[in-house]
This record gives sequence, structure tokens and C-alpha cells, in this order.
Amino acid sequence: MGRIIAVVNQKGGVGKTTTAVNLTAALHDLGLKVLLCDFDPQANATSGMGVEKRKNKYSVYDVTINNIPAKDSIVHTKYGDVLPSSADLAGAGVELISASHRELQLEKALHSIKGDYDLIFVDCPPSLELLTLNGLCAADGILIPVQCEYFALEGLSDLMSTLRMVKKRMNPRLEIFGVALTMFDGRTNFSTQVAQEVRHHFPGKVFGTVIPRNVRLAEAPSHGVPVTAYDRSSRGAVAYRTMAEEIKNKL
Repeated sequence: MGRIIAVVNQKGGVGKTTTAVNLTAALHDLGLKVLLCDFDPQANATSGMGVEKRKNKYSVYDVTINNIPAKDSIVHTKYGDVLPSSADLAGAGVELISASHRELQLEKALHSIKGDYDLIFVDCPPSLELLTLNGLCAADGILIPVQCEYFALEGLSDLMSTLRMVKKRMNPRLEIFGVALTMFDGRTNFSTQVAQEVRHHFPGKVFGTVIPRNVRLAEAPSHGVPVTAYDRSSRGAVAYRTMAEEIKNKL
């Protein structure tokens, strides 16, 4: 049985989708069977994996709202499999309010395919609302990207409170799978200080690999490919491949 990892941080611009996309591709390159479930209405993970947002018969919206089987909605790419998102998902939070067990709709959808994969990443929206709650209830663990910048830990206390609440009331198996340091600038003492502070707050949970600030990482999404395909020798690609090795060993 595979593991479901929710990639979550309610603070935007921390490299959440970049991490989800590039770890999916890097782990796929390492021979693991990986699915990226794009549960963010912006659908950036979908396009980042080279999947056209508007050309899919079904999306994760249809899976969670219209009971379409997840296996019928998956798009196979050379970077890994994708359960795509769409703009329709933006309204799902409202539609789910009246649903029975509204926080468990994604878990129910992914349960049927969990055994087909070594790892399923769920790219959650940058907020702590019903879609993210669904991601947390479906997950065995969470991966938290934290940028090595000012206010890096701002809002993480809210995320930890939500995590404890979900673990206590809804999903007792939920744990912190790992914390990924992103946007690291080795030229500044400040990035190093933030990294030290994050390691202090999450002892034993922070990956040894840090993801640097890298132009190629920023450019790759506009080409619809992970950075490992866009520029395999770039610092960003090397870092995500190294982090993927850490994850493979952890699994």
C-alpha cells in the first residue's frame, strides 16, 4: 500500500507546488510509481507537469464532487501520473459544505488507487480551508515547504494547530513526513539563520537537502516541464533529485 503525502503550507509563495512537481518527477526518475494529485484550484501543478488544464475529460473536481472514479481521471505523463485540477475546483469548497463527511471526500476518492502507487503527493491550496482539510484527512503524512526568508515561521503555528486538531479528531495516522527548506541563498547569513531556526522547531524532520534560489526553477513551469527535464544540471534540479533520494530512503 502506498503512502499519501499532503504538501501543505497556508502561506503562499513558499515553493509548495514547485516542490510537489519536482519531487514527483525526481522520484519517478528513481523508479518509484508516483501520482501527483493537484488539489489546488489554480492548477499550477497540473500545468507544471505538462498537462493542459482545459483538455482533460475529468479532473479532481469530478472525482470529489461527481463521484467519477479516480482511475478514470488520471493523466499519464513521462514525469509521473497526474490527477489534474481545474477551475471548477474553486467552487468545490462551497459544494462540499452540504456533503456528508465533507472532509473525507478526497480520502474516499484516493483509497481505490492508493495501492497502485508507492507515493501520492497532494498539492494543497495555500490556505487552511475545506480543500486543505480534505488533503490532511486523506494523508498519511504532510510535507511542509518553508522558505528561508523573513517571516518563514509566520503562520506555521496555525498549521501546527490544524494538524493537531485533524490528528486528534479525524485522522490519527497523520504525521509530519518532512520539512523542506526552499529558496535558500547561501550568500546570506540570514538564510542560514532561518534554516537553523526551522531545524530547531522541527527536530529530526527537516530534510538535509536545501532547495536553492535558482533561475531554472522559476523558468521551468512556463515551459510546462519539471526542472529535472528543463535543465537537468541546474542547481535546482540537482537539489530536488538529492531530496528525492532522501525520501526514497525514508520510505
